[in-house]
Amino acid sequence: MADDSEHVVITGGTGALGAAVVRRMLRASVVCHVTYVDPAELERFAERDAVQLHRVDCTVEAEVRAFYAALPPLAASIHLVGGFAMGKLADTTLAAFETMLRLNAFSAFLCCREAVARMRPGGGRIVNVAARPAVEPTPGMVAYVTAKSAVAALTTALARELAPEGILVNAVLPSIMDTPQNRKAMPAADFTRWPKVEQVAEAIAFLAGQGNQLTSGALLPVYGRA
Repeated sequence: MADDSEHVVITGGTGALGAAVVRRMLRASVVCHVTYVDPAELERFAERDAVQLHRVDCTVEAEVRAFYAALPPLAASIHLVGGFAMGKLADTTLAAFETMLRLNAFSAFLCCREAVARMRPGGGRIVNVAARPAVEPTPGMVAYVTAKSAVAALTTALARELAPEGILVNAVLPSIMDTPQNRKAMPAADFTRWPKVEQVAEAIAFLAGQGNQLTSGALLPVYGRA
């Protein structure tokens, strides 16, 4: 019997934003393929029994290629894998710079490339996660800003390249989000100004969903009053 379900990849889907995106996509009755690296991530991932889990390091080319190659045709691929680090130029080692590029830009590139192969010829939707500093650079985080700027550039370049094939490529630009980890790191901040992960997930769900028929190449701010 043919599988008429829509299949959607959500890389890094076990994190705070990832779990919110998974919950939102499950409400759309799609089959969610969620990647993780550390099995400990699954202990706090309440949606683990409602999705298809795949242990994949999205910075390793062979693992990403094998993961996507084994999937059914995809309606969308949402790329949440990434990392953050502070560091001024003089304090940033080449290794630290490479780490930010690998976690953010390399992972997005690999997942975009392999996702496209699973979408042709029917088209589909790709959503990356850049960051507010990609368009409003923040001093003291040179490696992170560079890596997220690369994600933004990748998104706009692919939107133009893939438009003839019906593949829409967009990115969201979160500011700092309201998560337990961020509250712990900045206890004196005004949490009410931070976007909630559920709000950011709504924007991602629109870009990745069938309701989005035209938008491609967008770098969508999702920071509200932050």
